[in-house]
Amino acid sequence: MLLGDLLNLKKSRMFFFFVILTAAPVFLSSCGLFRSPEEDRYRYNESESQITRQLAQAKSAEELYPAGSIAKAAEKVRPSVVGITTTHVRERGYNDGGWEVIEGVGSGFIVSPDGYILTNDHVAVSLDAEIVVILHNGDELKGRVLWTDPTLDLAIIKVNADGMPAAELGDSSKLIVGEPAIAIGTPLGLQFQQTTTAGIISALDRTVEVGTERGQNFMEDLIQTDASINPGNSGGPLVNIAGQIIGVNTVKVISAEGIGFAIPINVATPIIQRLFVEGEFVTPYLGVVGYGQAIAHYYKKSDGLADGVYVVNIDPRGPAYKAGIQVDDIITKIGDQIVTKMLDLRIAVYSHHVGDTVQVLVIRDGREMEFMVTLEESTVPK
Repeated sequence: MLLGDLLNLKKSRMFFFFVILTAAPVFLSSCGLFRSPEEDRYRYNESESQITRQLAQAKSAEELYPAGSIAKAAEKVRPSVVGITTTHVRERGYNDGGWEVIEGVGSGFIVSPDGYILTNDHVAVSLDAEIVVILHNGDELKGRVLWTDPTLDLAIIKVNADGMPAAELGDSSKLIVGEPAIAIGTPLGLQFQQTTTAGIISALDRTVEVGTERGQNFMEDLIQTDASINPGNSGGPLVNIAGQIIGVNTVKVISAEGIGFAIPINVATPIIQRLFVEGEFVTPYLGVVGYGQAIAHYYKKSDGLADGVYVVNIDPRGPAYKAGIQVDDIITKIGDQIVTKMLDLRIAVYSHHVGDTVQVLVIRDGREMEFMVTLEESTVPK
């Protein structure tokens, strides 16, 4: 159950690309049909040196990632991964009238022994959805949605149980492009529950625009991976080689192979910690939409941009606007936390409570300014 097709690649371009890829090996193979004995000896020596280099690289890789480490990481996490089925009632379109029952399947993972489960908002659907959680051993438990945020595509589900196998959370700020990544979930229906795929971290800090039942949504600071993510994997964990959760699988580009995205686990960490301590999480709201330096550079077509979050939209009823923050301001710090992208901003805001007054530093026209902003409760529809 995914959020939809994100990239609109033309079929003709994909076909042309496919033709090039399939034709190239044929062309290279046919070149080897006519060569002299001298060329054979040269090619043999060249191949021998290539094999030597490959063996050396393989030895280095084995030292870094010992044999079976992916299997061990998956084995460590798999008991905490759950399947999730949802049922909710939705009003039909304006022309159709009436109501319809919507059913879905997704994934999630246990983050505490007393039954807190992290998943996607688009898996949980709504606070009043009927939830059934399918555990690793096949047991089924009724769940309820405690918290959900469609702008983050994250949700927390609670089941009444104790002694559950909680996953170990990692630190997504330490990820490196090229390191191994493992996706675990329930793709294509419950018959494929606990499917495990592996790949690498392909890129970091990606921004994609996705369509949802509530309209278009920009998802920022995502982890890109080529570990296969299919319908039903949504809400399942993205795992590092140590068996730690580094992301929550969310979307896949269905018009291309090997392009999937996960939400960094660091976004969810303060939310989970608040739930553990206080039993609930009320989402604090700043009321700005912004881009980090890299994306701002793309839109502004300008070099030498300062680090920070570039405010591109602001809620005229929100706390930031009330405090005096404006579009084109560059937010550099919230409280004692430096912010360089929206991920930093969200983590900083979520570490506070609704009603807290926080210091926000911005740059406006090259001059640093300070604003005191009182955070409000998010009014995003659930």
